[in-house]
Amino acid sequence: MAIKSLGYIGINSAQLPKWQEFACQVMGLEDVSTRLNADEDTLFFKMDDHPYRFIVNKSDEEKLGFCGWETNSEQGLQEVADALSTAGVTFEWATEEDAAERRVSKLLRFQDPTGTQHEVFYGVVSDFKRLNSPVGVEQFITGDQGLGHVVIAAPNFDETSTFFTEVLGFGLSDLMKIKFTDDPNEPVKRLWFMHCNSRHHSLGLFEMPMPTGCVHLMVEVPSVDEVGLCNDRRIAANVKLTGTLGRHANDHMVSFYMRSPTGFDIEYGAEGRTVEDWNNYAVFESTVASFWGHDFSVGHQD
Repeated sequence: MAIKSLGYIGINSAQLPKWQEFACQVMGLEDVSTRLNADEDTLFFKMDDHPYRFIVNKSDEEKLGFCGWETNSEQGLQEVADALSTAGVTFEWATEEDAAERRVSKLLRFQDPTGTQHEVFYGVVSDFKRLNSPVGVEQFITGDQGLGHVVIAAPNFDETSTFFTEVLGFGLSDLMKIKFTDDPNEPVKRLWFMHCNSRHHSLGLFEMPMPTGCVHLMVEVPSVDEVGLCNDRRIAANVKLTGTLGRHANDHMVSFYMRSPTGFDIEYGAEGRTVEDWNNYAVFESTVASFWGHDFSVGHQD
């Protein structure tokens, strides 16, 4: 497939000061807004040798702004454009000025069937400066695996899942069917996890509308100790816990969940599963989210 990884995430928020504190003092990202000559309405956060991985834009709404997907070359980007054209999906090429603002060589934009905005790009423009985390996080797991994963709302599930698999070339990793109650009249919600590299999943689709358009974003660190240190920072900053520490059954991630200033969750984890040969991988349906832990009821407690 032409898309190789999740390159960056854009977030719309009216709470830039809260995002600055949360991203830097809790997650451990580096604020590089001044270095990248951002205006007062934009924040850039760095997590590796890319110039940034998170963009927070000032807005009247609290919502996922866009997902930025990376290809390895101009040819790969053109392959995405051709696939969109063949499928009759409207897209636009960004201007040189817009590409320069994103610190990439070239990009295009489109919306998926849910209305979520996506960008696809190639040619990251980087000075290869290392992460200088204000709280001492030495590294995030990125590289060929991208920044992590994103799970987005997909109430029109059939159309959206078909778009990502048949048009953009994502592969299905595993799936779940979710009900929150024992009510027989409650409809089953599908949750699919999809890959575009060796990371078990870079994208999740959840068959339910969400006010922010996003269920959660995941970032990965090299050790469970780093996960625990982040949880300590979360407690000190009085950030709401939305999922207790646990190990997922699908991607084997040891993680916890916390509420971001925009309202979707951030999963902070380590020891995520990778798959080097997807041809020898068997897709499965799981009936539990985790081997242990991950009590999500805490997110509904005051």
